Amino acid sequence: MTTTLITGANRGLGRETARQLLALGHTVYIGARDRARGEAAARELGARFVQLDVTDDASVAAAFAQLDADGGLNVLVNNAGISKLALNGPEALEVFDTNAVSIVRVTQAALPLLKKSANPVVVNVSSALGSFTANHDPARPASRYSAIVYGASKAAVSMLTVQYARAFPEIKFNAVEPGYTATGLGGADHSTGRPVEISARVIVRMATIGIDGPTGTFQEDDGELGW
Repeated sequence: MTTTLITGANRGLGRETARQLLALGHTVYIGARDRARGEAAARELGARFVQLDVTDDASVAAAFAQLDADGGLNVLVNNAGISKLALNGPEALEVFDTNAVSIVRVTQAALPLLKKSANPVVVNVSSALGSFTANHDPARPASRYSAIVYGASKAAVSMLTVQYARAFPEIKFNAVEPGYTATGLGGADHSTGRPVEISARVIVRMATIGIDGPTGTFQEDDGELGW
């Protein structure tokens, strides 16, 4: 049995990733700040719920204590994230705390459980907006879109992926670019984005890699994306 935790999973990409992994036989924990919404999503999908605010150390510790008591963890999907204009200090700190620092906070808490797994996997949801390659390629939408703080926070996610893969070779760490998706990220209108059913596939693909799967890579639909 493969047990998977997805952060920020009560809606959008996280919820769809949970749905697809459940269909593949994973035991999935919906991690969400809001208990009512998280429990509702878990109930509707047939998943389990764990209260988890990735910006709160006590909440993270309690969540992993629950997972440990329930039997452990095999796969962690660091999906929780926010987007704001953030052209001021307080909002920039909030974006970096949620998008980048939380990966350290959650991953560090997960490591003791992941190390007990025969096939431990971590998937960090990043973005082409944080890719230097995509930002400098005129053929890529990321090269034409300004996302000053959000893009920088996702570049940090990518480097965290590289560094964790190096520091813990027994665990597979990979970043993914899910593509521009029709979600409610940042409270903006993303209705022109593609369906979550398509965008979640790369997350699912990397969450289900085998023991010989890659580590320290940045993946998108058709393969690897340059950092």
